[in-house]
Amino acid sequence: MSPTLRHGDAVLVRRGGRPVRPGDVVVAVFRSRPDLLVVKRAVRRQDDGWWLRGDNEFGTDDSRTYGVADVLGRVVLRYWPRPGRLPTVSI
Repeated sequence: MSPTLRHGDAVLVRRGGRPVRPGDVVVAVFRSRPDLLVVKRAVRRQDDGWWLRGDNEFGTDDSRTYGVADVLGRVVLRYWPRPGRLPTVSI
């Protein structure tokens, strides 16, 4: 799958509201790298956090590298430069 977001995309992130579900795009920090803020796709709940995957299978560091992450918010939409809702993927 190609990346849903590209470098430079501006997004709206919602904290709270509807709970995160598998397939949602989220903003999170990995517990092993608290200094690294990432935008990834939520895969499954694990150890009171989330297992995350990048949409680009071959060019991403995700939970396979850093382990479980804590989600800070859910990405609701991209508002620039290509406005629109982000697709939720069935996982």
